[in-house]
Amino acid sequence: MDLSDLLGVEAVLPSLKASSKKQAIQELAERAATLTGLPAREIFDTLLQRERLGSTGVGHGVAIPHGKLPALPRIFGLFARLDKAVDFEALDDEPVDLVFLLLAPEGSGADHLKALARIARVLRDGATAAKLRATTDPTALYALLTQPVASHAA
Repeated sequence: MDLSDLLGVEAVLPSLKASSKKQAIQELAERAATLTGLPAREIFDTLLQRERLGSTGVGHGVAIPHGKLPALPRIFGLFARLDKAVDFEALDDEPVDLVFLLLAPEGSGADHLKALARIARVLRDGATAAKLRATTDPTALYALLTQPVASHAA
């Protein structure tokens, strides 16, 4: 699965302002609502519910908040570079500045897991993460996210 299948240039936010994990999730939910047509509150509640199970801060300044929504027609991704890293209660206690929101339809099963794995693989790549942190152009960020990761099989 390529990230270009679930992410469009319009879903890349180069400098999201948020002072907390909750505010970051709220901003992401509002942007996702604009792009998917689903209610922001429904997206926000779904993401918060998932966070209560355990933080989606996966370490190295990266978080992958995700959830399933019955009304969503297809898997949807949204990437944001935070202006300022926030505490996301990540596994390594590092503040988060790279956030990839993933929303999936209720019955997406394996595709949802494949998308999560692909996102994690891309963002775990140190060179890619460093380039993402150094770039503010949405088109360049999109290109970095959707290029094949050379050091890993897809």
